Amino acid sequence: MDRKIGFAASLVCAAGAAAVWPRLTVRQYTLKSRKVHVPFRFVLLSDLHRSRYGTRQRDLLLAVHRARPDAVFLAGDMVPDTARPENTRELLAGLRDCAPVFYVTGNHEQRCGRADLARKWMRAYGVSVLAGRSVSLQKEGEEICLCGIDDPDVDFYGRSAWLSQLERCAADRREDVFTILLSHRPELFPLYAARGFDLTVCGHAHGGQVRIPGLVNGLYAPNQGVLPRYAGGLYQCGESAMVVSRGLDKNRLPRFCNPPECVAIDVLPASSGKEIP
Repeated sequence: MDRKIGFAASLVCAAGAAAVWPRLTVRQYTLKSRKVHVPFRFVLLSDLHRSRYGTRQRDLLLAVHRARPDAVFLAGDMVPDTARPENTRELLAGLRDCAPVFYVTGNHEQRCGRADLARKWMRAYGVSVLAGRSVSLQKEGEEICLCGIDDPDVDFYGRSAWLSQLERCAADRREDVFTILLSHRPELFPLYAARGFDLTVCGHAHGGQVRIPGLVNGLYAPNQGVLPRYAGGLYQCGESAMVVSRGLDKNRLPRFCNPPECVAIDVLPASSGKEIP
C-alpha cells in the first residue's frame, strides 16, 4: 500500500511539474484566403528574452526547421534586457539557412534601450528589420506583402512615431495582395483590423501565464490585465485575423498549463480542401 501511495504521489508531482514547467510545443493554425493561390507556411517566434532550448538552441531550431517555413517572423522581445545575448545569437545563426527571417521590436527592447543594438544584431545575421516598412515575399509567382511596426512603448518610444509606422504600412497594402503585419502588441488588434491587414502576428501576452484548458485561456497579460482577451491563439475581427504566440520565455514567472511555443501558420488558397501535413 505504501508503495502504491508513493507511486501515486510521484505521478501527481510529475504532472504538477509538467503543468508548471511545460516543455516546448509546436502550435499550428490554418487560414484560407481568396488572395493566395499557392500555400504558404510561416513560423512565428516571440518573447524569447534569455530562454534557452538545448545546446545552441537545438530544440527550438529543430522545431523551426521541421516546419519547413517560407518565412520566420520574430515578433519582439527576442533580445534579453541586460543579459548577454548569446541565446539570441545562437538562434539567429541557426535560422540563417532555414528561411527568410523578419523582425520587429518588443517593449523590452525599447524600454531597456537596446532597440537600436537589437536591430544591428538582427541585420548582422541577415534578418530583415521591419520598422514601418513593407517587403514582398514571392513564391511560385505568388506575392505576399509583409509589414512590420516597432513596439509602441509610450514612455520610451512614442505613440506618434508608432502610429506613423502603422499608417505607412497600411498605405502600402493592396486589396488584391494578402498582407501580413508583424506587431508585438495583440491588444491593439481593432486598430490593425480597421486598416485592412489580412493577418497580424503578435506576442507580448505570454499566454496569460496561467491557463486552465476549456475554462481560462489566460489569467493575466501585460497591457490587458486580468483575463486578457488576446492571451494566445487565433482571433478574428471582421475580415482580419490575428495569431498571438504564447511566447518562448520560461525564465521569469512559472507557466501553468501554458507551454512555450513555436507557432506554425498555414495560409492556404480558399479552394484548398485539406491542411498542409
